[in-house]
This record gives sequence, C-alpha cells and structure tokens, in this order.
Amino acid sequence: MNSSKRLNSRLNAVSKVALIVILDIIATIGSYFFGLWFRADFHFAEIATRHMDGYLQAILPWCAITVLVFALFKLYSSIWVYVSASEVFRIAGAYVVLAVVGVSIFGFDGTPIPRSSMVVGYMLSFMCTVGIRFSYRMARMAMQKLSHMAHMGGTKRVMVIGAGEAGRTLITEYVNSDFIHDEAACVIDDNPTKRHRRLCGIPVVGGRQEIPRAVKRYHIDKIVFAIPSASAVTRKEILDICSTTGCEVHLLPGIYQMLNGEVSVSKLRKVDPQDLLGRDPVNVNLDELAGFISGKVVLVTGGGGSIGSELCRQIAHLKPAQLIIFDIYENNAYDIQMELHRTYPELNLQVLIGSVRNMARLESVMSTYRPELVFHAAAHKHVPLMEDSPNEAIKNNVFGTYNMALAASKYGVKRFVMISTDKAVNPTNIMGASKRLCEMVVQMMNRESETEFVAVRFGNVLGSNGSVVPLFKKQIEAGGPVTVTHPDVIRYFMTIPEAVSLVLQAGVYARGGEIFVLDMGEPVKIDTMARNLIRLSGYEPDVDIKIEYTGLRPGEKLYEELLMKEEGMQETANKMIHIGKPIDMDDELFKEQLSRLAVACQEETEDMKDIVARIVPTYQRKSPAAAGEK
Repeated sequence: MNSSKRLNSRLNAVSKVALIVILDIIATIGSYFFGLWFRADFHFAEIATRHMDGYLQAILPWCAITVLVFALFKLYSSIWVYVSASEVFRIAGAYVVLAVVGVSIFGFDGTPIPRSSMVVGYMLSFMCTVGIRFSYRMARMAMQKLSHMAHMGGTKRVMVIGAGEAGRTLITEYVNSDFIHDEAACVIDDNPTKRHRRLCGIPVVGGRQEIPRAVKRYHIDKIVFAIPSASAVTRKEILDICSTTGCEVHLLPGIYQMLNGEVSVSKLRKVDPQDLLGRDPVNVNLDELAGFISGKVVLVTGGGGSIGSELCRQIAHLKPAQLIIFDIYENNAYDIQMELHRTYPELNLQVLIGSVRNMARLESVMSTYRPELVFHAAAHKHVPLMEDSPNEAIKNNVFGTYNMALAASKYGVKRFVMISTDKAVNPTNIMGASKRLCEMVVQMMNRESETEFVAVRFGNVLGSNGSVVPLFKKQIEAGGPVTVTHPDVIRYFMTIPEAVSLVLQAGVYARGGEIFVLDMGEPVKIDTMARNLIRLSGYEPDVDIKIEYTGLRPGEKLYEELLMKEEGMQETANKMIHIGKPIDMDDELFKEQLSRLAVACQEETEDMKDIVARIVPTYQRKSPAAAGEK
C-alpha cells in the first residue's frame, strides 16, 4: 500500500513538471512569435517570409536551450505553492544566461529574425515564465478564499504576535494549507520599523499596545503568540494584555521549536499557568549535579508521586550507578518504571514496593542495596484529608521520616535530603505541622549521625497530583464553574522540573542540618490565575464560566510563608536557593516527645492535634476564617 502511494506521488510530481515544461515551451513559442507580430503592427500578412522562416528554424532549438537552462537553475524543482521572490531571482539569472547564449548563437548581424522582435520576445518570455509559476499560487489563494467563505461558520480570524521567522512560518501555513480553515488577519510586532508593512500579505498593525484595538478592528477570534525567544517577563506582559480581549490564546512551545524546524500550526498549545508566572525558568549547575549523582547508588522514596517521579527522571539523566524507587502505591511505581525503561534503557533500575512505616522492610532494602544518597519524598500531602485523619499524617510523615532517617544512618548513607513544604512554616494545619516535625527529626538526626541530613522547603508546584491548576483546567473544559476557596488566597508556584532541579542542587550544597528554602518568585493570587486561564481559553469569567468561592478549607491559610522569622537567611551560590539557620532545640526532650507521640497515634487518639501543638510551638490551630486574618 505504501509503495503504491509512493509511486502515485512520484507520478503526480513528474506530471506536474511535465506540465510546466510544456507551458514553458508554449510560452517561448508564443512570445517570440508575438515579437514578430508586434513588429508587423499586428498584421500577420506583413511578416516577411524570411523572418518567418528564420523563426521556424530557430524556435524549437531555442525552446530546448531554454528548458535546459531552466533545469540548471532548478526552476522545475520548486514547490509551486511556496513560489516567492527567490524564484524570481532564479528566473532572472536563467534569463541572463539565455541572453548570453542567444547573442553567442545568433549574433547581432545576419540573423533572419529582427533584433527588435527578439528583444520583445525575450521580455515577454520572461514575464510568461514568472506568470506561469505564480499563477498556481494565485489560483490556490483564490480557492482558499472561497474555502474560507464556505467554512465561515467554523473559521476563526487569527492575530499573530511576532513578525519574526516563527510568525512568518505560521502565516505561510495559514495562507497555504488546505487543512486549516482559520484565517490570519493581522500581525503584532513591537519593532516600529515593521509597522504598516506586510508579512506574507498580512498587515503588521503595531506593537503590543495595539492588541485590544486590533482585536476589535479585525474581528479577531484567536491570538497566536509566536515569539519563541521572548523572555518570561515579556511573555507575561503580552499575555496579560491578551487576557483582556476575550480571545482564545495559543503559544508556540519554545525556542527549540525554531531550532528543530518544528514551527507549525499543529505545534501550538494553549496557555499554561507557568506562562503567567512572569519569570524565566530556573537554572542549575548541571556539572555540579552530574558530579553529585553520577556513579552513585540513589534511593528515592515516594518515587511514583509527582515530585518523586520527576526526581527519578532527572536522576536517571545524570547516570547514577543504580536508581532505587521505593513506593507503596504500585500503579505509580509501575508507570515511572515503564517510562524510565523506555527512556533510559541502560539505567540500572530497581523498583520496590513497601511502606516507610515498616521498619523491617526499610532495614531489608537498605542492607541489600546500600544507597549512598536518599531523597525522601514519601508523604501524605493533602491538607483537608489530613485534617480529617491527623493520626495518619503523623504515622506516615513523621514516623515514616524517622524510620527512614534511622535506617539511613545505620547503613551509612552519605546524604539524606527530605522534601518539605512552605506549610511547615507557622503551620495552621496538621499536614504542615507534621512536616515541621519532619524538619525537626532531620536536624536532630544530623547532630547524631555521620549522615548529612537536610530538608528542602518549597511551595506549590504547577501540575502536581491534586493541585489547583489541573483542577482549573478540567473545570474550564467542562464549562465551569471554576472553584476558588477565597478571592484573596495567595500561593507561591514553581514547575515540578524547576523544584526538583533545585532540590538536587540543594543536595549538592548540603553539609548537614540545613533547611534549604527555594526562592519561589513572586506570589500569585489564585483568583487572578483562575480568571486569566478562563480568559486565555477564550471565555469571559462570570459570564461564560462562573467562578464560585467555596470558602477556606480546614487548616488552610490565605498566605503561605517559606521561612520562619527565627531561622534567618543565608545565601548559596545559586540565588534561587537560601539556607535557614537551624533552630535550637533539646534533642533528648524531642525524643521523649516522639515516643509519646508514637504511642498516641498507634492508640488512635482523638487529641492528636493538641499533642502536636505542644511539641511544635508555631503550630496555630485556627478556624479557616481566623487563618485568613493577617
């Protein structure tokens, strides 16, 4: 079937070339005859017999020469749809050669064809050659105009932002494709020298400040952001303007699309929340990371979760001697196992099922594999669920961390990195308080062990399981409503790959006992993010898609914090990573408190939050309304 299709395609291409050759021959014959006819004042009978005889003797050899020169200049290998100025230059070059050849063969004197007729024929032949090649494109454009008119109900008028190479490529596809019924209507570019010019026939109407007016003037339905090299700040500024227009907005994924030659309408994507963060991606020192991970045995607990699985991806890329994934949830573990087998077939990968609550299982794993680095990402993280099951938060988060830390110390792990959260700072919920207890466990263990124990604290990650962003997307796709807990809720956001790369970088800097705090950039108002996502999806908030405020959930804050006041702040070589100084604490008293806590959670006490509050003095048990007061 495929060979048949290829054969048909080749035959089709050959037939098109043959048609152009025939048209060129007809144009050449007609042009030079017109030259004779023109000299005879358009009276056929006035053409001298010797001139006609000379014409008839010379025209067929001249046609053969013309076709040969055209072939040498590759005029038969062009794609008709994309004929442009470059084709005209090649045609001009071919005619310069033809002029030289014509003079060489026929000379100036003694030719049976009048020179005036030859000049007229030569000029007309050039125009016919250009016209033949552009006529197909013109006909295609006319047919597409008719097609757009026929599909008016489903056609969208498109504004392209960016008059650079990416914008030109997209507009060319809009103009030439038979399968795209959307119509490029105008172009926006901040470069003043491009204003009032045309890009592939589409007007450049001004800079970003003209976007709202141009949307109305040209009746725009969709906006395409086609500046792959734009900084995050520039992208956010322009997208903020686009969000006021009510148009659906799409973007090219990034500069690598240009490098790979993958710019096309099919590569466009909808706006993601990370496009609205207004900062450039986080950079890390890849050489340092490679030196930290390469050739070592690395264990990741909770390796199937959002953070854990990304840790596994980035660690696998850095070529460890062995990667061990430890998770209680077999479906997630299986998914990341299959992905890593496919992506890194040479990776020495071991996937183990088990719970960090089970000390015997941890002892077996650690004694068998002897990891040098441990990244502890296993934890319960959902605030409302943990509010209803506080004993489980303590069992899994606190004693899972304690068990893992004890096993790491016993079996000589060099460095232990625990994933913490901004909710551990002045916690108002049991999940945050449990993670604060985990940080205290890590700092205590660091003072008692040869293993270097550290914690890395960061805020919300975009797109993690159960996070607000995937929820918003699903709600918008379903037509709403979009649910926001409170109009003033503010959160710090970072992409999962960014957070994980900084976790690895913090592991490089670790010397033991630190709480690393990741710079999450400027906080984002959740209500604003929801409204922008709705607008950039082509809808109007509270008109097309309703926003509902559901109220703060139990233990939820209006504002998250990343650093406790008494911790202070130190800088590292990476400006995105800071160190909070350890808080003084009585290790022996803390151990006693942990012992009582272990008994209490095993007995399923109903007073767990009160017990935790006595151990974590910064734990503030507030009602949702009180939690929002600042």
